[in-house]
Amino acid sequence: MRILLIGAAGQLAQDLHPVLEGGGHKVTAATHEQLEIRSLEAVKQAMADCRPQCVINTAAFHRVDECEERAELALGVNVLGVRNLAQAAEEAGAALAHFSTDYVFGGEKRTPYLESDLPRPLSVYAISKLAGEFAVRQYCSRHFVIRTCGLYGMGGSRSKGGNFVETMLRLAAQKKTMRVVADQVVTPTSTADLAERVLPLIESGSYGLYHMTSTGQCSWHQFAAEVFRLAKVDADLQAIDSKSYGAKACRPAYSVLDNSQLRTAGIAEFRPWQEALEQYMHSRPMP
Repeated sequence: MRILLIGAAGQLAQDLHPVLEGGGHKVTAATHEQLEIRSLEAVKQAMADCRPQCVINTAAFHRVDECEERAELALGVNVLGVRNLAQAAEEAGAALAHFSTDYVFGGEKRTPYLESDLPRPLSVYAISKLAGEFAVRQYCSRHFVIRTCGLYGMGGSRSKGGNFVETMLRLAAQKKTMRVVADQVVTPTSTADLAERVLPLIESGSYGLYHMTSTGQCSWHQFAAEVFRLAKVDADLQAIDSKSYGAKACRPAYSVLDNSQLRTAGIAEFRPWQEALEQYMHSRPMP
């Protein structure tokens, strides 16, 4: 299969690329610098150049708090850019796999969200990602919309942007006091584990909406505490609530996802988030 992988510099794409090639697929990787998805002309040219049978979009404007102040950019990338990809993929006869977020939900539940549950986005970022989902469904008949949560991967360990795990370890090394919210419950998800399941999903041709996360749940504070336990780091970690943290964008208090459609499709269930994190900690390059 010829695959166009968009957002190639991101931590998810960096894990996806070798998995796809290892599966025997021909991958054309495009970074933001190489392809501006807000330009329909540029997107159509990229399609013409590599003639993909499947487009995988990992690109997004995902700085959640910054989206509140830069709504036009968030909507431009996460909605209009995605619409461009969906329209161009449909014209090219290609399938489109697009990644969305647990933040499309409002957090009212205390049991994992199913794909059939009604979204209620609480922020500009969440609104833009949900609108992007609708754009994919409207404009590309053969699509995979994949909601995931709390991604971290080796690409983040190598980049300046990092990820939650690397940020916590860096602050601990600087002897900083870390105030981490204890009232937002999520499922941290390894990009390596996610990449391994994206491949059989796109090969299956079972199009639709999927939740894809590690299993289990924890607060961000509990996640940080487990990072420090595995790293054997004595960190100054304090639990706070969301109101005290004072983020610009509202997050759902509970956004754990149930991978029900993935199981229905016969794709192997994810392992618990603790096991995935332990492997990451053993594999990450030492500073």
